[in-house]
Amino acid sequence: MSRIPFGVALMTAMGLGGWWQPVARTEAGGPDTTVVADSIPRAPWLRADPADSLYRAAREALNRRDYGRAADLFDQVTAKYPTSGYAADALYWRAFALYRLGSTPQLKEGLDALAAQHRRFPQAATRGDAAALEQRIQGELARRGDPDARAYIEAAARSVVPPTPPVPPSRPTAATPPTPPTPPMPPTPPVPPDDRDCEGSEDDTKIAALSALQQMDDARARPILQKVLAKRDAGSACLRRKAVFLIAQQDLAGNEDILLETARNDPDHEVREQAVFWLSQVGTDKAVTALDSILRTSKDRSLQEKAVFALSQHESARAQQALRSYAERAELPEEVREKVIFWIGQQGGKENDAFLRGLYQRLKETDLREKVLFSLSQSGGQDNSRWLLGVAKDGTQPIELRKKALFWAGQSDASIADLTALYASMPGRELREQLIFVYSQRDEAPAVDKLIDIAQHDPDTELRKKALFWLGQSDDPRAAKALQDVIEQP
Repeated sequence: MSRIPFGVALMTAMGLGGWWQPVARTEAGGPDTTVVADSIPRAPWLRADPADSLYRAAREALNRRDYGRAADLFDQVTAKYPTSGYAADALYWRAFALYRLGSTPQLKEGLDALAAQHRRFPQAATRGDAAALEQRIQGELARRGDPDARAYIEAAARSVVPPTPPVPPSRPTAATPPTPPTPPMPPTPPVPPDDRDCEGSEDDTKIAALSALQQMDDARARPILQKVLAKRDAGSACLRRKAVFLIAQQDLAGNEDILLETARNDPDHEVREQAVFWLSQVGTDKAVTALDSILRTSKDRSLQEKAVFALSQHESARAQQALRSYAERAELPEEVREKVIFWIGQQGGKENDAFLRGLYQRLKETDLREKVLFSLSQSGGQDNSRWLLGVAKDGTQPIELRKKALFWAGQSDASIADLTALYASMPGRELREQLIFVYSQRDEAPAVDKLIDIAQHDPDTELRKKALFWLGQSDDPRAAKALQDVIEQP
């Protein structure tokens, strides 16, 4: 029986590996490539091929982790012998070696090699691995601020659509599963200002000078950058955007204060947003305090949402406490509180889970309560599953919330024994219909057994028909036998 992968699959598909999340780094500063599962080219298989010896040498270099030589030798395979049987794989492994080397120009050369493979060898044996490698390279370039790579990742994220539950025929009518809450899209990290954005302005040469000074000496550059950020005229906005970016690249004490002052007082909205985003990249308690103060004082919805996202990127206890405090503030915009609840759920942990369970009882807004149900189902664990079942059994809760709690309990770690035992105690047809649907989404044998029992013995004809419908969607041979028994009974 195919289980609809709501919940976790939404974020897994949408993130394409989570491009907005912090990227693991090596000591040398390049991308952490340990995520690549298969890093050994297949053994040579064309002894008579003119490129056989080159391929063997390239493969040996790659196995020795001599990635520079491997990239060069794989390039020679395709350059000298473009019609070789090794050419298609050589393009992929050249890209792989360049990815291991990790500089920005090498990453872009790797993309060129993958594009050449896709164009010249669309049926290459490594085409599936090539697609995965392309996403990793694009994600790393996006993290470094490359606008084309960021656009690629954003387009890929927008293209993902959550799976749709099956729509049964009108007779019999199947239970309609609740619509899963839509996880909020994380804010788009601002692109580091491109010097070309201000070409032709009087600030053009000043920006070039600031960049050069920053490369020479952070300490000498900072007071000059502070003077730039103190400007308030509209004409210097472009220069201030560049100054915010350069301040964020420094590793000097006090940068949090500068970014906080800019986020609060700069008259240009983009400058303020960039200051908030870059605070998320400063992993200090002082940065957390600055972000918390923005949440407490700012009336700008966009800044609030970016501060929430920035805090979610800090794993410190102070950052988590700031998010929890913000989620409790009833006077704040509901849309922002929804995002806070989502990010708390994504962090998980016993303290956050306990907080969300307690918050549910204090919330008045139905939409916020639904977000809590969703977040706890994503966090997982037996405590959360039992709590979701408790909400489903609570007769004081609105019927729609009880149905959603049942749905998310079925999608989480709730045991099938607890779910099947619940059927007899559920009052009314509506909640039992929801349970029948939940059973249909589980792979365990007891779920099929329960559907068979309902189809054969439930006194409610409509519920028997619902169970029969979902048995018809199962590939379990016992389901087919049960349907046959119903048809053949006198």
